[in-house]
Amino acid sequence: MFAAYVARFDAGDPLAVLELGEQPDPTPDEGWATVTVKATALNHHDVWSLRGVGLAEKQLPMILGCDAAGVDEDGNEVVVHAVISDPDWTGDETLDPRRSLLSERFQGTFAKRVVVPRRNLVPKPAGLTFEQAACLPTSWLTAYRMLFVQSGVQPGGTVLVQGAGGGVSTALIALGHAAGYRMWVTSRSESKRERAVAELGAAAAFEPGARLPERVDAVMETVGEATWSHSLKALRPGGTVVISGATSGLTAATELNRVFFLQLRVVGSTMGTKTELRSLLSFCDQTGLRPLVDRTLPLTEARAGFEAMISGDLFGKVVFTL
Repeated sequence: MFAAYVARFDAGDPLAVLELGEQPDPTPDEGWATVTVKATALNHHDVWSLRGVGLAEKQLPMILGCDAAGVDEDGNEVVVHAVISDPDWTGDETLDPRRSLLSERFQGTFAKRVVVPRRNLVPKPAGLTFEQAACLPTSWLTAYRMLFVQSGVQPGGTVLVQGAGGGVSTALIALGHAAGYRMWVTSRSESKRERAVAELGAAAAFEPGARLPERVDAVMETVGEATWSHSLKALRPGGTVVISGATSGLTAATELNRVFFLQLRVVGSTMGTKTELRSLLSFCDQTGLRPLVDRTLPLTEARAGFEAMISGDLFGKVVFTL
């Protein structure tokens, strides 16, 4: 079957090790299901995989991709929950110390077919296309958990999103606006600031590091080192910063004095549970909210999508179709 995969690593030039070609058809174990993929979406996780983060040489070749919407063996339209937990684990799958994502220990979704535990299949609402549904299991689910589970902010509160344009940040703005939050956003790009307001419902957009009109209830942080100090300074006393990524770097001054004196909360957040994915799908279905898609490409043209993500030339999700 045709797939996009990694067979070797290159931290400096990830595009050089992106392979497009034939891979063996998957065989499901007992309790697993085969999904014929109709659409899949690109995430930063896939770029990190090309750089060798989270993978070992012995696992190669590894088909990339965490997200998928498609059809199971019985003809049901489904969305795949990408967090694979231990079969004996109960409770929040994201807290299972043995959890992994598709394309880490198990082959990913950038292929004609993928096998996953049957318990990881969630019905796709008829109102969402395969392309829309494929955007939800990673970046949109991450945003849903950050905002509605981890932040502690009630609708009507003010939330700052660091960075505009990526999958998680656009999801945060759209979800927050739909749920009644006042969403503010930062971006180095004037055009992305304008689009965040005009297309996603952000109440205001600022340059990175800008002095805000007032302090916010929570900051949604995926940028890391470059924006960390601003995130802490932007919070009201007792406010919360929720962090799910650090694309600009992992090392930043913690400013512990600011954290304890203002009684700030720093909360880590990773992906989301299958129950939260069901809720996210229902939220989109009932409200009419749909993921912002930057571009849709056939999987055979996956290299162009990776190039756009690596260069930052995105506003929304990159979707691959099969």
